[in-house]
Amino acid sequence: MLQEERFAFILKELAEKGAVKVNTLAEQLHTSQSTVRRDIRELDESGKLRKVFGGAVALEPSVNTVESDVLTRESRNTAAKDAIARYAATQINENDFVYIDAGTTTERIIPYIDSSLTGSVYFVTNGIMHARRLVERGFRVFLPGGVLKATTEAIVGAGAMEYIDNCNFTKCFMGTNGVDPSRGFTTPEMDEARIKAQAIRHSYITYVLCDSSKFDNVSSVSFGKLNCACIVTDRLPNEIYRNITVIKEVEA
Repeated sequence: MLQEERFAFILKELAEKGAVKVNTLAEQLHTSQSTVRRDIRELDESGKLRKVFGGAVALEPSVNTVESDVLTRESRNTAAKDAIARYAATQINENDFVYIDAGTTTERIIPYIDSSLTGSVYFVTNGIMHARRLVERGFRVFLPGGVLKATTEAIVGAGAMEYIDNCNFTKCFMGTNGVDPSRGFTTPEMDEARIKAQAIRHSYITYVLCDSSKFDNVSSVSFGKLNCACIVTDRLPNEIYRNITVIKEVEA
């Protein structure tokens, strides 16, 4: 087994169990304990785990509890977000009923949507700017009622939840603040997490769009397990994610 494959296995075991033992890993990997110790040492030095006597333990991720405003997020990782959005737009087809989540990466999908689809694709979004830009391009857009958040310009609350509960989307495009093997997809704010989870439950296919900076980060509230969606990213920093869900890497 290649070293990269052993690394992925060790990190997967840690994500599931929180701690691993050298002797157990050696048996599972059909290799020597000295090889496992060396692998653990290298993973510890690269900041992927914490080496302890006889094995290793998972790192406790710091939890992000603050939601940045739209202008701040728009200026981050723009090339990666554009590449991700360009690919996502190609997944929208004739007769789709699409949910687009509020967020700076999902908003970048809109300019890339094929203009020939204006008469056949319907959109629902909880993003105010998303709705306006879709309408400007000639698409038919449904905007749920609810409470408008100033920081993210997203509609949340009971009215939006009820609206989405009556929908059956063919595709859903979702943003996220954090992606973690054990915590799943996360966001800092409870009301937004509820809307995201509701949209995922009512979608046949979900794409989560996230640049590489979102991986191995955790925010306050989880809204979905990793295997509920295809992740579209510019770069996968940790191969463990390939063992959990479908990954599409695009070139920025």
